[in-house]
Amino acid sequence: MNASVRISVSSLRAHKRRFAGTFLAVLLGVAFLAGTLVMGDTLRASFDTMFGNATSGTDAVVRSAGTITTPGESQGVRQPVDTGLVTAVEKAPGVAAAEPDIQGAGQLVGANGKPIGGQGPPTLAGNWIDDPKLNSYQLAEGRAPSKSGEVVVNRGAAEKGDLKIGDTTTLRTPDPVKVTIVGLATFGGEDGMAQVTYTGMTRSDAEKYLTAKPGEAASILVRAGPGTGQQELVDALAPVLPKGVEAITGQELAEENTDMISGQFLSLFTTFLLVFSGVALLVATFSIHNTFAIVVAQRTRENALLRALGASRRQVTASTLVEASVVAVVASAAGLAGGIGIAAGLQALFPAIGFPFPEGDLVISGLSMILPLAVGIVVCLGSALLPAVRAGRTAPLAALRETAVDQSGASRTRAVVGSALAALAVAVTLTGVIVSPSLWLAGSGAILALAAFVVLGPVASTTAVRVLGSPLDKLRGVTGGLARRNALRSPKRTAATASALMIGVAVVSLFTVFGASLKATMDQTVSRSFAGDVAVSTPSFGAGGSGLSPRLAPAIAERPEVDTAVGLGRGVAEVDGEGRALTVTDPVALERTFDLGNIKGSMGDLGDDGIAITGSEADKLGLKTGDTAQLAFTDGKKQTFTVRAVYGRSELAGDYVITRDAWAPHRTQDSDTLVAVTFKDGVSSADGKAAVEKVATAYGNPEVQTRDEYAQSSAGGIDMMLTLVYALLALAVLIALLGIANTLTLAVHERTRELGLLRAVGQTRAQLRAMVRWESVLVAAFGTVGGLALGGFLGWVLVKASDGASDSAFAFAMPPFQLTVVALVGVAAGALAGLRPARRAARLDVLRAIATE
Repeated sequence: MNASVRISVSSLRAHKRRFAGTFLAVLLGVAFLAGTLVMGDTLRASFDTMFGNATSGTDAVVRSAGTITTPGESQGVRQPVDTGLVTAVEKAPGVAAAEPDIQGAGQLVGANGKPIGGQGPPTLAGNWIDDPKLNSYQLAEGRAPSKSGEVVVNRGAAEKGDLKIGDTTTLRTPDPVKVTIVGLATFGGEDGMAQVTYTGMTRSDAEKYLTAKPGEAASILVRAGPGTGQQELVDALAPVLPKGVEAITGQELAEENTDMISGQFLSLFTTFLLVFSGVALLVATFSIHNTFAIVVAQRTRENALLRALGASRRQVTASTLVEASVVAVVASAAGLAGGIGIAAGLQALFPAIGFPFPEGDLVISGLSMILPLAVGIVVCLGSALLPAVRAGRTAPLAALRETAVDQSGASRTRAVVGSALAALAVAVTLTGVIVSPSLWLAGSGAILALAAFVVLGPVASTTAVRVLGSPLDKLRGVTGGLARRNALRSPKRTAATASALMIGVAVVSLFTVFGASLKATMDQTVSRSFAGDVAVSTPSFGAGGSGLSPRLAPAIAERPEVDTAVGLGRGVAEVDGEGRALTVTDPVALERTFDLGNIKGSMGDLGDDGIAITGSEADKLGLKTGDTAQLAFTDGKKQTFTVRAVYGRSELAGDYVITRDAWAPHRTQDSDTLVAVTFKDGVSSADGKAAVEKVATAYGNPEVQTRDEYAQSSAGGIDMMLTLVYALLALAVLIALLGIANTLTLAVHERTRELGLLRAVGQTRAQLRAMVRWESVLVAAFGTVGGLALGGFLGWVLVKASDGASDSAFAFAMPPFQLTVVALVGVAAGALAGLRPARRAARLDVLRAIATE
């Protein structure tokens, strides 16, 4: 073993450049993984500290015990508590102070007339709590609100909206309220809770604008007296609380808030990044494997001589694995340092893009260091294992051979196995997409398809390179022909080099196709369901925004240009024990403005005790027109409703529809999410839109959009997702390019004598550079075409599987422009990867190259 180590170390010293690409591939993959884990730990610790500081003065929270959670929502809706409980709570043993905490949605309008925030994080409003220990927000500048119309806002929101103390602006609750800023606040020492905006009002204003009626609050915050512990305080409060109301400790509230952030944002965000770390490491695997395979092939005679001198197979294999271990450990250790740098960079970058990273030092846990180090070492050793075994099998007589011929392209076994895998992949995928819709089956089929592409790569590369390279003979003459033949020389090497780029391009294509399909689905949904001319809407994604005033639709309907204006509000209730979202609207106007499909019964007969549901929900519950269903609301009341209509489509109208009169007794802070407007005959789109905008200005100036604009803005989050995906996948493509460059560099070294002879018989340096570059382009073109085909197929699988697993109908779309850009970028990347190897080849000394063994 000592001899193997000495041989490996000597080889690494003599051929450092051979492993440069491998070193960088491992370093980048480990750095991305380590950076993701460190950033996740830091965010969790920072939010934990921030929430702990913000609630440090709150020893107990009194709130409603039950929640109603609708599908797709992680947070349930709680029943408000009676503020009259404050008196009883204050009399409980150990209580020093108690304050009602009124919370609701409230969106500030900035100095430029545009709403602040709302694209994702919540926009909150509430009563300003005078007790500084019970208030999560601390007054940093100015004073607390003392009369109606005065507010305190968090400093981050004020800066974003270019607002300052003394300014008058609008607060959408959703009814527009004129407010004057008299103070600026911080949350846990920060300018705000991430991008959440907060407006603190007087208690009377909060009750007036944020609750259905005075005397209601989201919870009651309680501070303990000296010597009373939090659990002791909770135990003392239990006897004075009515049924359905509970008390929890302040520590439990802080943990709930942290879990809410961790469960919703952090877990999703870190999982998202970890997936791309996996993609980067998978791409690195191909690059690493290819490098060691080429190095082993180039050292065939050297290994054979070692075997002839008495080295065992185990020693030759071990020497190759030792080389891989040294590269793995050094590159992974460097990757850990790079990962810490990435996390530090993100900590500085986040505030610049509008997401304040909570202040604090980076949190570097043992797991965040050990896991990436172990993964980097395992990936590198695993990738080098087969080449190492192949090196150990080198026969001593191989020292007498000049070169080994790569027959992988003509391997019948490979063709049979690859074809069988491809057939199995298609069968499993079609079963999971068409026969029995299943995301698991579709995913298994996608993995089998990837394996089939890898196995069939060397077989397909011969034909693919011939086809893709055929124009080179005419365009570049002898130089192009030589480039094509060089790419054909080793089908296995060409396929392995292209596979790394293929995976990167495939993932990019997959998300491009899926994103385009989501946008096409939204466009299809709006076109099919929405028959109006313009829409007034709230943000298309996230919990932000205050919604639209329920009085906006009636005000628009009064305009002479308007035929129908219908607002769609949102409520929640339990139906048959399950939380469900209710659409609160005028059913007659809804039917006139939206295509509801086939309707059984009458939408005009709902009244205050009727409900309309979709056919799919009716089938699930076994209901039909005339039947009754019991709804349980957040206020604890239950009411029996009669099913008076069953309609076909639910995309925009929702699955359950009730009237505003039916919802009024159970409502909290009432708001609409959408107002759909239809113009009278003869009214132009421009005139009608202008009339609607004039009315909307008085209601906080929400955006008025045409039907096409509404469909486009509804898909706005998809473009943001794709931008982030492309940025993250750039790392995978970079690693793939390093693989191509490293392979070509090794190939140039391998063909040194051949290149010298070409120069000797008249090939110019420019022709030599062009030959190597075009070889790189052909390899990249093969990987790009394969990636586009695989990504397009996987995109179709994902869309169809989502369609089968969801009640909504998904539309499949292949965006030609975006995919063409992906193809051009892939080919251009190949040309870029070939620059350095081409330059090195052209610098070879002719006589020394010819003399090289």
